[in-house]
Amino acid sequence: MSTAYESIMQGLNEALDHAEGKDAGARLHTIEVPVVDVAAIRARTGLSQSAFARSIGVAKGTLLNWEHGRRQPTGPAQVLLAMIARRPSLVSELLR
Repeated sequence: MSTAYESIMQGLNEALDHAEGKDAGARLHTIEVPVVDVAAIRARTGLSQSAFARSIGVAKGTLLNWEHGRRQPTGPAQVLLAMIARRPSLVSELLR
């Protein structure tokens, strides 16, 4: 039975090997978040640009940039928008 220290060190060494391109035997999990059509998602919620931006915690200018294709949402914003695309009532349900 290994100690917590040995287990952590093993994990760190495997991470370093993986970062250097060596086969560390690590399992990689890739999650693909779909590209989202922000304007269409907002339209399905029935909210104005200002209200929708407030409801997801972004500035209206950010929302406008997404809707006009000048920028693309990434990270948590992209995940949240993908969730709203599947269930447009999600934000209003959760923020009641």
